[in-house]
Amino acid sequence: MKFGPVPVAQAQGAILAHSLRLQSGVLKKGRVLEAGDLAKITAEGVAEIIVAQLAPTDVEENAAAARLAASIAPDPKAAYLRVADPFTGRVNLYAQSAGIMVIDTDAVHALNRVNPLITLATPRPYTRVAAGALVGTVKIISYAVPEHDLNRACEAATTALRLQPATLPDATLILTDLPGAPDNAKGEAAVASRLDALGVTLAETLRVPHATKAVSEAIERANGALILILTASATSDPADVAPLGLTAAGGALVHFGMPVDPGNLLFLGDYKSRPVIGLPGCARSPALNGADWVMERVLCGIPVTSDDIAAMGVGGLLKEIKTRPQPREG
Repeated sequence: MKFGPVPVAQAQGAILAHSLRLQSGVLKKGRVLEAGDLAKITAEGVAEIIVAQLAPTDVEENAAAARLAASIAPDPKAAYLRVADPFTGRVNLYAQSAGIMVIDTDAVHALNRVNPLITLATPRPYTRVAAGALVGTVKIISYAVPEHDLNRACEAATTALRLQPATLPDATLILTDLPGAPDNAKGEAAVASRLDALGVTLAETLRVPHATKAVSEAIERANGALILILTASATSDPADVAPLGLTAAGGALVHFGMPVDPGNLLFLGDYKSRPVIGLPGCARSPALNGADWVMERVLCGIPVTSDDIAAMGVGGLLKEIKTRPQPREG
């Protein structure tokens, strides 16, 4: 593509780079100039205009954006995405469902490194989104790009992003009670709201004393596909009440603690092939905390390993929750 000033007489078929205000009206930028346009421009004494002239091997911006978007979402229904029509070199992608975004960062980086004029912007990996949210935008920055570069970007794009909706239908919340402990009603409401954001039902809430045997029995009678435990007193060790209750019920403790603050005192376990999450006390607040990152992935059927949790430390210093009993800055 050639870009720059040319004599008006040589501009037929070129793309007008900047809007041109004439007495007869405005010719908008991006317009493909026809003979009639050139006659109007010449009649007003303009001798030279700035245009983009495409080579035979170039792909016009809207066509290029559409091709790249089609490579990102060859089956939009399977990826739970809606691909919008192209405009000004842009194609937006929207979530068809609530869920979390699965981003292949290597693919996105590879795509964006082909040619700086060919771009894709996405949310951060595993961002939770609502149905209808904008989850990606393809933008061809120039009026056209070389086809060989576009082909390379399309090849890199095939695994770039998809939406993963919730796969678990419901959850059981186990609350433990101690005299003088924080209000569990607020915790229950906050947990229910988190589940609802992904279309998951809080099937039942089981309130039990803060004791290992009571937690163990609650786990055994829980019906939800996910078991959540919010204890009256923070879980401070793998040998504390809730983790011991899990193992006493025949479950397994997979991981304790996480490098995300607020959210350090989380544990992850398994009970008869059902995930169990011991929630930190900050889950009583609706504010973002480390438990959100684990719970959202689990609800959407994405495995969470100890390595995954260890990797959450980068970016894991979250906004402080003012109601925390023990704030990090005393």
